[in-house]
Amino acid sequence: MKAYKTHTSIAVAMNRSNVDTDQIIPKQFLKKVERTGFGIHLFNDWRYLNDGSDNPDFELNQPEVKGAKILVAGDNFGCGSSREHAPWAIADYGFNTVISTSFADIFFNNCFKNGILPIRVTKEQLAALFAELEEHPGSQFTINLAQQTISTPKGLEISFEVDSFRKHSLLEGLDDIGWTLQHESKITTFEEKQKQQLPWLWPQQ
Repeated sequence: MKAYKTHTSIAVAMNRSNVDTDQIIPKQFLKKVERTGFGIHLFNDWRYLNDGSDNPDFELNQPEVKGAKILVAGDNFGCGSSREHAPWAIADYGFNTVISTSFADIFFNNCFKNGILPIRVTKEQLAALFAELEEHPGSQFTINLAQQTISTPKGLEISFEVDSFRKHSLLEGLDDIGWTLQHESKITTFEEKQKQQLPWLWPQQ
């Protein structure tokens, strides 16, 4: 997982509330267990017209936000079913940050496991971010995870909270497996000791 430190990128506004996981990645695309290949289907029903061409009215299809890595979304983002494919699709598309006032708990937790930083802000702060993006589409925001701040070109600076363990994991680029492997030598020592003390738990191959 790529380490997340200070990040500056185009931000795109999706001023929609209650965007659920079926809208993020519709159920017909949940046919793989790999984490890649889902970005093309992100927001499929909004992003494409019936003939498969890009919907020119959809937020992510506007030319000025091409390459955006910061998604600014409405309240209660990621609600609905608990599918982990939703953060997979967001990450595979290229987003590494989602800003909203609130997230569904399971989606929020899954973001950290997939290298995405979900940031909670107040309604007033979100409104200010939307206003700036509406006035200046394609603006670049800077996210400083170490300092826990969002900075915008107009001088807005917003502080946000993040769990210290999750912050450390993102800063170091550690998913659950990566974090566990930091303790590989201790795990090996424990296993060797257990093999001596409780050999019946370790059948011979």
